[in-house]
Amino acid sequence: MASGGAPAPGALLCALLWAVAAAGDGPGGSHLPGAFGHVYRGTVNINAEPVYAFAYSSEPGQVDAVRVYVNSSSENLQYPVLFVVRQQKGVLSWQVPLIFRGLTNKAFNFTASPSQPQYFLYKFPQDVDSVIIKVVSDAVYPCSVVSVQDIVCPVYDLDHNVEFNGVYQSMTKQAAITVQRKDFPGEQFFVVFVIKPEDYACGGSVPSSIHGNVNRTWNLQRTKNLQVTIVPSIKKSVYVQAMFFSFLSFLSFYLGSVVVAFVHYIRVRRKASAGRLSPEDGSGIMASSHPITASTPEGSSYGAIDESSSSGGHQLSSPERGPPAGSDTDSSVEEESDFDTMPEIESDKNVIRTKVFLYLSDLSRKDRRIVSKKYKIYFWNIITIAVFYALPVIQLVITYQTVVNVTGNQDICYYNFLCAHPLGVLSAFNNILSNVGHMLLGFLFLLIVLRRDILHRRAMEIKDVYTLDYGIPKHFGLFYAMGIALMMEGVLSACYHVCPNYSNFQFDTSFMYMIAGLCMLKLYQTRHPDINASAYSAYASFAVVICLAVLGVVFGKNDMWFWVIFSMIHVLASLALSTQIYYMGRFKIDGPDSDLGIFRRAAMVLYTDCIQQCSRPMYMDRMVLLIVGNLVNWSFAIFGLLYRPRDFASYILGIFICNLLLYLAFYIIMKLRSSEKLLPIPMFCIVATAVVWAAALYFFFQNLSSWEETPAESREKNRPCILLGFFDDHDVWHFLSAAALFFSFLVLLTLDDDLDVVRRDKIPVF
Repeated sequence: MASGGAPAPGALLCALLWAVAAAGDGPGGSHLPGAFGHVYRGTVNINAEPVYAFAYSSEPGQVDAVRVYVNSSSENLQYPVLFVVRQQKGVLSWQVPLIFRGLTNKAFNFTASPSQPQYFLYKFPQDVDSVIIKVVSDAVYPCSVVSVQDIVCPVYDLDHNVEFNGVYQSMTKQAAITVQRKDFPGEQFFVVFVIKPEDYACGGSVPSSIHGNVNRTWNLQRTKNLQVTIVPSIKKSVYVQAMFFSFLSFLSFYLGSVVVAFVHYIRVRRKASAGRLSPEDGSGIMASSHPITASTPEGSSYGAIDESSSSGGHQLSSPERGPPAGSDTDSSVEEESDFDTMPEIESDKNVIRTKVFLYLSDLSRKDRRIVSKKYKIYFWNIITIAVFYALPVIQLVITYQTVVNVTGNQDICYYNFLCAHPLGVLSAFNNILSNVGHMLLGFLFLLIVLRRDILHRRAMEIKDVYTLDYGIPKHFGLFYAMGIALMMEGVLSACYHVCPNYSNFQFDTSFMYMIAGLCMLKLYQTRHPDINASAYSAYASFAVVICLAVLGVVFGKNDMWFWVIFSMIHVLASLALSTQIYYMGRFKIDGPDSDLGIFRRAAMVLYTDCIQQCSRPMYMDRMVLLIVGNLVNWSFAIFGLLYRPRDFASYILGIFICNLLLYLAFYIIMKLRSSEKLLPIPMFCIVATAVVWAAALYFFFQNLSSWEETPAESREKNRPCILLGFFDDHDVWHFLSAAALFFSFLVLLTLDDDLDVVRRDKIPVF
């Protein structure tokens, strides 16, 4: 409760000011002339209500506003003095003593309506720097607005002006606003509650039966019971604890990697000293070389092959037709040009692919002088893409955050307001901090790949025969690209969570498309070294996917034509990719005479492969995989047509993830069927990947907000923090998904370590 007086806003132009006793019914008595800058004193009761008339003539360049100060010696709350200012276009009134209903940390219940807004005063306690205002209601509608305003007059408590001052949120059943002491010089603020006359802002609509006189009754029924609680927010020490937890949790992965590397180093040294060093140790140093027996017509050893080169640049390496094994290091050759010194290798491959069973040596026949010339392009291209993609994203989200801070409109960003901890200009620092795992683990993966790359280079320099002719050819360009993609996923996810909303969600998923695509490309090229998409075509494909994602955000909500076109593209792309996989890149649709030749070739293939050999496909394992894969993709297409999900970016990401998991499962099954084994490290990584992904997805599906709905409806899903009083379910998803992606990358990196002691002409292709 204020003291016996209160200031009022200025009356514009000509105005009347009168004081009315609480029991009075209007202005009475004659109008007394009023002069600005003069103090008027008098007594007010039921029979005496003085009225003062003030005349004010405005001139160009002058401010047309004055301030009225009133004071009363009476502090009788039962019979307050009412002051009324009647202007040309409005009436303003207030009472003295002016009553403020202050809020404590206990819940406070009240009722509001469009014609009866409510506002309360809150003053910061001495030891509290920030508080959270929590508002709940049992009813969804009527739609309401919660506003936090500085102590100024007038209080903006009407539907058309409540957004003019402070910060505000629309509300159905729940709202939460974090308020900091530093934002209010007077260390106190108003909490204002306004009931809107209609529900459009909250996702509702006016009933169709409302018209005419019924509208008046309906408006009178728009009352809402509200409960407000103001509690202290977290202290600065919690911020420090949360940052230590975030960094130390992932730095423990570094410690674990150092321990594994140290144990591996000790084991290699012991075997080296005992003269029992074997190639699976990965040291690149052999105690002795072993003779190689040619098992193919070409004989001799086959060099490591390029995992990122196109199928057009293949060369045969043999003692008769090329330099000796190990004549050049395949990891150190720089990118020069795309050329083919032996075009006849294409025809050789067509002959080779007529075999039902293929081995890695059948496909890995390139001269080591030109091998690996393209794989580095993946690394440098993804860095270039990351820089040019991230810079405008950062600029955009900074603009979003600035708009929120300047306008106070908290409906722009879809935070979990019950666990949104501000820091500086950032409204939800916890959602940004939790992405640190992607960057730290991405960098750690780069270090692990670099170590393997260095060891491989050393082995190539000494022309180690096991490195040259045994195991899966080692190339690390795609692995480097995957590590950069993981780090950029953390950067862009943090950018998205600066102000999460419908317009920028694709930023959070763009590099997830690249991660899934790079993983599938790497997994496929492991056993198909001669079918290599160039970095340019691979990233161009990702660009097409991102373009489709943007179009889906714009047109995917209501336009049926978009879903029809997209589903057709999806199905046709699945069939085309299946054909290329089944025939291992050797199927070409081209007509000798005209475009009709395309259809003749397709009809011939269908007749040969589906009618003549329908009893048993030539490549049964691949056929089973492709049938299952097409069923999955067609199911996605049908689902999209029927339900048209608004979250189109997640829909595409789901397609990528399901295809990746399907192919990984096929790869592991075929590996085990081929009597290959899983070493302890990849086995541990596979189990860890499955467990961590399961836990991560559990927290991912705990929807705490949804930009597919209105801001008020989204806040109904908000939940309190669950970890350290600082992180919510989505933050835990960030932590776990970063670890899951890291373990997934390690699976791809170590999955075929058991083949380091197996000749390439004994490693099957599948």
